Amino acid sequence: MASSISPKPFLGATKPNPSLSSDLQRLSFSSLHISVKPRTHKKLLELLNSDKVCCITEIQAAGSTFGNYFRVTTFGESHGGGVGCIVDGCPPRIPLSEADLQFDLDRRRPGQSRITTPRKETDTCRIYSGVSEGVTTGTPIHVFVPNTDQRGHDYNEMSIAYRPSHADATYDMKYGVRAVKGGGRSSARETIGRVAPGAIAKKILQQFSGTEVLAYVSQVHQVVLPDGSVDHDTLTLDQVESNIVRCPNPEYAEKMIAAIDAVRTRGDSIGGVVTCIVRNAPRGLGSPVFDKLEAELAKAVMSLPATKGFEFGSGFAGTFLTGSEHNDEFFTDEHGKIRTRTNRSGGIQGGISNGEIMNMRVAFKPTATIGKKQNTVTREKKEIELIARGRHDPCVVPRAVPMVEAMVALVLVDQLMAQYAQCNLFPINPELQEPLSLNFPNFEPANI
Repeated sequence: MASSISPKPFLGATKPNPSLSSDLQRLSFSSLHISVKPRTHKKLLELLNSDKVCCITEIQAAGSTFGNYFRVTTFGESHGGGVGCIVDGCPPRIPLSEADLQFDLDRRRPGQSRITTPRKETDTCRIYSGVSEGVTTGTPIHVFVPNTDQRGHDYNEMSIAYRPSHADATYDMKYGVRAVKGGGRSSARETIGRVAPGAIAKKILQQFSGTEVLAYVSQVHQVVLPDGSVDHDTLTLDQVESNIVRCPNPEYAEKMIAAIDAVRTRGDSIGGVVTCIVRNAPRGLGSPVFDKLEAELAKAVMSLPATKGFEFGSGFAGTFLTGSEHNDEFFTDEHGKIRTRTNRSGGIQGGISNGEIMNMRVAFKPTATIGKKQNTVTREKKEIELIARGRHDPCVVPRAVPMVEAMVALVLVDQLMAQYAQCNLFPINPELQEPLSLNFPNFEPANI
């Protein structure tokens, strides 16, 4: 994503020093590339070389920060000193401990079963700021997880050759340099910095509005969980966590485990699908046009490693229906609330949540690193054969479940804060709107 440029002056900026050499002055602007018409180009150069330039343009680099109000920035590399995140915008006075984050980090960590990567990491997190005496302070929260089981020598060959379907080549194409060991920032280990704040987001959603975010594996390769085999009204976390593949249907879970075992012993890999639902989401989240809620969710989950597809509500299957078959008709329930009899819209209409259960599906490709010989090229463009080494999941979807939950929760908290600021700042229209939190009287902030 390209950097955005805002015209705001950088605090403390001064006019260019005329005593500097012309080469050095040009260097100070070398990182700012602006495409302009030839006529404008000449005028721009004249302006940059004049003494009228009294500010330095502020450049906001993109790529590692997510969210507008509940902002998360991840950092670290797979085989560096560690990984983590900075969470900014978290509301104050929320009870929070490292144990609150550790539960989901344990669900994400490697080495948890025979069908995941054998890398042994405890993924023990530490909170270094933003929490005092057990509650959030409203200031940035710093979470760090050290890397303890590194095998950098496994990646010696990859320093000269590109692994097929990895980010090796494209990182070189973009940056001209890359962290070779473990894939650097393109490694799924970066998602620790998503799962930790996702746990905070889920806690906020649960306490504020009783909102639940649950994901599960619905497909592994050619083993597909039949539609309707999981009751989204009653699905529990215990059902999801009842087996190592995280499929709430025991019969299909065994088939999925067998499929992963079979491909694992051959040194190959397979992909699959993670389904995610959201229950009790407040109505009114999302915005029209460009910031539709499903568009925000799509961007969030598609930013995860190995994702290749996203469906919301009826998804592509809805294209086989007519309008009369697909439309969700409204009715008034026994509590006087407007509901829909069906939910092919997936809980969102016009880009705004309607209070029904949200449901979405995320497709993950087969793990790119496999134990088979493949054709590739070196940095010097020489064609060679390569067997990629390192420790990797034969199928990523079991460990992707908490990652999907985290990204969905981050979107919902961000949208909740936006909705509260815009539409709940003043009294709502009680004939058309309802409070964002029906559970608010039961919300118990920490006692300070």
